[in-house]
Amino acid sequence: MADTKNRGLSPVFPKEDAAQPEFWEKRFRENFTPWDSGRVPAALEQFLKTEPRGRRVLIPGCGSGYEVCAFAQAGHDVLAVDFAEAAIERARGILGPLSDRVRLTDFFESDFETPFDLVYERAFLCALPRRLWPRYAPRVSQLLRPKGRLAGFFYFDDGERGPPFGLKVGELETLLSDRFEQIADAEVGDSIPIFAGKERWQIWSRR
Repeated sequence: MADTKNRGLSPVFPKEDAAQPEFWEKRFRENFTPWDSGRVPAALEQFLKTEPRGRRVLIPGCGSGYEVCAFAQAGHDVLAVDFAEAAIERARGILGPLSDRVRLTDFFESDFETPFDLVYERAFLCALPRRLWPRYAPRVSQLLRPKGRLAGFFYFDDGERGPPFGLKVGELETLLSDRFEQIADAEVGDSIPIFAGKERWQIWSRR
């Protein structure tokens, strides 16, 4: 289950860079995880019902890792990564027998060997400071097979503060369109409060 003890309350954290694992480490240790829904989103459940089995899937910035179980139960070879040790500890505790599907590593630096069929996006891009966004599309493209897909939830907001750092109108297209083609776009009806009304489910195919 998601931690609810501190939802609505904001502990005082030292001013730190969200690009560093220490930023997230402190929040997981303090159980302050307002982005944690405690469940698998409905759009992903529906997607998995129609997706052929046997895909190789990467989940960057996996946090508590609920989706790992969903992908594994749907017959996929899933690997989830996070660079905060506290997040990995939580995910492994939640996943139990599937804890070996979670790895402590940096999405941008790790060698993942063979390419993936799918990269799943859930509150990872919006956790990255905007100065790192230009690295996102090239890295995802590098990790995918030709015609591999980036699928998941993207957060749109005009505010400057974060995390979560919101995408402004046209910004996602600017980030992705050189390497990807959008093939699906839909509203999200079951967002948690921090993302409510600001998420879209999208699928992008690598060119």
